Order: sequence, then C-alpha cells, then structure tokens
Amino acid sequence: MSSLAKQISVPIFSGQNYDYWAIKMKTYFQCQKLWEIVDEGVTLPEDSSTLSSAEKGKLENKKAKDSEALYYIQTAVADHIFPRISVATSAKEAWSILQKEYQDSANVLIIKLQTLRRDFENMKMKDSETIDEHYTKVRELVNQLKAYGEDIPEKRVVEKLLISVTEKYDPIVTTIEETKDITTLTVTELVGSLEA
Repeated sequence: MSSLAKQISVPIFSGQNYDYWAIKMKTYFQCQKLWEIVDEGVTLPEDSSTLSSAEKGKLENKKAKDSEALYYIQTAVADHIFPRISVATSAKEAWSILQKEYQDSANVLIIKLQTLRRDFENMKMKDSETIDEHYTKVRELVNQLKAYGEDIPEKRVVEKLLISVTEKYDPIVTTIEETKDITTLTVTELVGSLEA
C-alpha cells in the first residue's frame, strides 16, 4: 500500500450519487495504479505451470493488486450495500455488480440531463440571494451537467449569470455589457464586477 493511500481516505458509497462516487473511486484507483486491474480484471492462465518465474511473479503481483483493489471497494461501501458485493472474488466483479445496480440506464441519464438542462435554462436569482449564493447554485448545476457529459463553456455560464440576476443588478449588467468583451469575460471577473 503506497503512502498516498494512507493519506487519502476512500469515499464511502451509501446508495446515493453513484456517479459521483464512481468518479472519485476511479481517480483513487488511478492514483494507486489499480484502475487497470479494476477495469480489465486479471486473466488467469489455464495452466500456470508453463509460466516462467518472471511471468509467475507478474501474475502474483497482479493478483495482489486485485486483492488490494477489492479491499478498497469493500471498505468504500456502507454496511447495508456490502452484502451485494460480498461474494465477489475480484475487484472487477465487485465493481461490475455496483455498476449494474446503481449506474443509471441510458434512458434515465437522458431524462436526468433534460431535467438539468431545463433547470439551468429556468434558473433565476431570488431577491433574497447574494451574487455569491446565486453563482454557487449555478456552478453546482453546471457541475451536475458536466458529470452527465454536457459541455457547458464558460461563456455560456457568463451569459446565464448576466440574464438571471435580479433587476437591482440591471445597471451593473448594462455597464458590464457596454464596457467589457462578454465573449472573453471569465466567470470570476463577472462575479467580481457584480459584487463590487
């Protein structure tokens, strides 16, 4: 186990937000150089007696990495989810079980993406919100869209912020539109100008 593994805690999956958990776990496995084992599995030869000592060493190393990855998956799920993967004998098998049960089908993904797009288009700042609070909500929605594969360029986020703020910001928005190049304006610059 690497020293990095000791420093990074494994995210726990409790049955909610599988997609986010899977992204975090994939990154974790990549840091540990275990993702290939989880993704592709370990292919065992039919007759290991024909392997050279170097090949046997490589195979034993892969099997040890597989056990390590399986352990990480087992410890990264809540107790009520663990029985679903308790019979898995490899990291790939455990990962596949969770993926089949919790990853959304293509149709569900399309529906979620459509809902998020609609929420993004209809989002308006509330009178009681600050610019920072509104921007946080917009950013969270953009991050959700990106998690489902939607590309939201920064220019689109800038445009959304400009048209979704309350009327009390109209004079500031007009000034920004007249004095700045909206096509190159960053979200950070815009939020700074709106908060000033």
